[in-house]
Amino acid sequence: MSTGQGAPVAAVSRPQLELAVENADGVRLAAAVGAARVELCAALAQTEGITPSLGMTEQACRVGLPVHVLVRPRPGHFTCSNDELGVIERDVAVSLAAGAAGVVVGVLAADGGPDVPALRRIVAAARRSNPSAEITFHRAFDAALAAGTDPAGALGRLQQAGVDRVLTSGGSPDCAAGLSMLGRLVELGRTHAPSVQIMAGGGVTLDLVPSLLGSGVQAVHTSARPRLTGHSGMDRADAADPDLAARLAAALTAGGLES
Repeated sequence: MSTGQGAPVAAVSRPQLELAVENADGVRLAAAVGAARVELCAALAQTEGITPSLGMTEQACRVGLPVHVLVRPRPGHFTCSNDELGVIERDVAVSLAAGAAGVVVGVLAADGGPDVPALRRIVAAARRSNPSAEITFHRAFDAALAAGTDPAGALGRLQQAGVDRVLTSGGSPDCAAGLSMLGRLVELGRTHAPSVQIMAGGGVTLDLVPSLLGSGVQAVHTSARPRLTGHSGMDRADAADPDLAARLAAALTAGGLES
């Protein structure tokens, strides 16, 4: 579903599941549990995700499930120089040429909100490579909200830039803490960004699924990596747990609205 041409987000019978993966095995797991797509990234545990290699992208795309490639040249802050923006544009084009169905990006302006001119450049580069490419704005959006950016204005900027989807935990460290804002973003999106799908992501647990369904989000993003016992709450396993992924998918299916 590409909505970047200004059409309102299509209604879905249930929130779509997106699995964050690092390789073709992860894509195969996502397909097996019925995920709608994957976000392909590298060094997820170490950096919260950076751009995967071209070879990994090509291999992942051959599995057959829609692959959305994270294009993030480095960890750290979300403002970028003109040179870095050029790298992002090139990586976007290469990823889509390799068979990706979409890309995941995030650039913030000096005022802390989404950078519309930079995003328009990225969207243009993507659509030159694949006119139906989907563009997701990642959790740089949460950094914008945490810095005090008006949520309606932030969503409006994504709409202006031609973004299809935003991944967010509601400006909080995880979706449990950001649940109220997630519901507010869904409401604000109807007026300020009707073409932008709200996808909840960050600390998604099985117990949280009913609340996420109640918030009205259109998609749920997870790595399905369980927390490690005996470690801090932020530490997670390096790979997805197939049983947890299947249970999350089943919970979304069971809780979704009938078509």
